Amino acid sequence: MRKAGSHFFVSCSGKDTTTLDFYGAEAGTYAGRARKVRYDRLDAFAAALPAGGSVLELGCGGGQDSEALLARGFAVTPTDGSPELACQAALRLGRSVEVLLFEDLVETDAFDGIWANACLLHVPREALPAIIGKVQAALKPGGVFYASFKAGTSEGRDRFGRYYNYPSPDWLRGAYGDDRWRELDIDEDLGGGYDAEPTRWLHVLAFKMP
Repeated sequence: MRKAGSHFFVSCSGKDTTTLDFYGAEAGTYAGRARKVRYDRLDAFAAALPAGGSVLELGCGGGQDSEALLARGFAVTPTDGSPELACQAALRLGRSVEVLLFEDLVETDAFDGIWANACLLHVPREALPAIIGKVQAALKPGGVFYASFKAGTSEGRDRFGRYYNYPSPDWLRGAYGDDRWRELDIDEDLGGGYDAEPTRWLHVLAFKMP
């Protein structure tokens, strides 16, 4: 158990093997599917960064969001927990993509922003506060952190066997520890995903204390 700020977090694995196996087997299809980048979310994130700032992308998938951030002039480090998806993203981006599990993030005060679109939703509930603590530590003072989650009331799996933590806004706010951030905004909208099911999404934009 380690201390982060005024909160204690249990150290446990942030990965689900069955979910990683799915992405490994489906990497080409998943990365190559038609996917519209949500530029409204990405632009709000980018607007909070300094020009040319450093950005870590967690769970970059096929690399579309990293591609969009690179096009905006940011110094982007794309990563994914799946070696197969990292290879797919590297093909798109024309650069190496690090294979990184959330629990292996160890940087301190390293990035102006961390982008985690539709990836931390696979972290087991008991591990999520510790993973968020690692993200906060990796941000520079005043840095910005975006993540999105499929909303729900209890953890479970979809029809592909992928694990989801399915948080409510209140549960998610508790996992973040909103007293540990200068600002923490959570809003909701309706959308979809790889499973083509109507989905209620939670979008979190958090700013580290200066």
